[in-house]
Amino acid sequence: MSRSFDNLLKSSKSLFVSAGDPSGDIAGFHLLKALREDDDNLSFFGLGGRRMKQLGQEQKVESEKLAVLGFWEVARRFRFFQKLLSDTVGEIVQRRPKVIILIDYPGFNLRLAERIKYLNIPIIYYVSPQIWAWGGKRMKQIKRLVDRMLVILPFEKELYEGSGVRCNFVGHYLLDDMESRFIKAPYKPESDLITLLPGSRPQEIEKMLPVLLETAAILSEQGEYRFAVAGIEGKFDYGSYLKNCGTEIELRLGKTRALIAESRLVITSSGTATLETGIIGRPMVVIYKTGWLTYLIARRLVTLDKIALINITAGEKLAPELIQNEASAKKIATEALRILSDGEQTARIIEQMHRLTDRLGTPGTGKRAAEIVGEYL
Repeated sequence: MSRSFDNLLKSSKSLFVSAGDPSGDIAGFHLLKALREDDDNLSFFGLGGRRMKQLGQEQKVESEKLAVLGFWEVARRFRFFQKLLSDTVGEIVQRRPKVIILIDYPGFNLRLAERIKYLNIPIIYYVSPQIWAWGGKRMKQIKRLVDRMLVILPFEKELYEGSGVRCNFVGHYLLDDMESRFIKAPYKPESDLITLLPGSRPQEIEKMLPVLLETAAILSEQGEYRFAVAGIEGKFDYGSYLKNCGTEIELRLGKTRALIAESRLVITSSGTATLETGIIGRPMVVIYKTGWLTYLIARRLVTLDKIALINITAGEKLAPELIQNEASAKKIATEALRILSDGEQTARIIEQMHRLTDRLGTPGTGKRAAEIVGEYL
């Protein structure tokens, strides 16, 4: 085989994959890993994070520039995202990948799908946008643009199929990513550890960490508990917050699941972390704070009475939620003490979390998703 023909063959097996946030990077990592195991001639380019880059994905933009939350925060970087969209479309047109794989990140990915649909390249959407929160407009858009939806929450399949979208439930990628010892890990009610999870993006941490530290200060008055912040490895300066908080709090980087498993209670920012905590099986208080403009817009648009993924997936409030002004240190501490003082209720909640984990599927999500992508190769 000539070198030029070999290069042509490899280019014809390129896939464009777009993941713009840390959780999408985890899902994309396991999908790309399974695809590469099936065919080591595949190449990947697009948007992603550190883990997808480890598998050889070509990335034109640093992942830190992509993880932006909030309407106002995105609007401030409108020109950056406008140029990124234009450049991405141009690269797809030039390289003509075999398949387009979009992972969550709907603000960017759905706009991208609009711009490239005319190319007639199969578009697979893995990890659904939260259509169940934002109403039916996105469902109509997805039906028009997407050839196959691969969903990770069991109730999503019925929503899509009821709207005529071709859809497969493949299970939750966290079950691929978590060591088996953490899935439904035995609970130790004698533990004295309360773990604080301020989020994975700098914007989230800046909003959530101060109130979590204030909460720890209130709870420390009980004299019964120790505290740890589960931090992400990277550039965020946790030390500048911790050194001034006046309470003894441990910082552990890159050990989130071990901390959750060791905990008696978790106080966490809303997001994928709530589902992660639920899979491990720990009682939690969920909080969320964002910019006021973003909050006011979201309150008008979001149709749900719950924000935590653990509660949305369960269809009931397994964890209390405190949002915006309600997420004060005093109210968070009150909810935490209520849970800590009721062992019977805690045991019931953990049992419900275990049942929910069983509904999320089994390990092998990346492999199942890769098999479906393979149909288009």
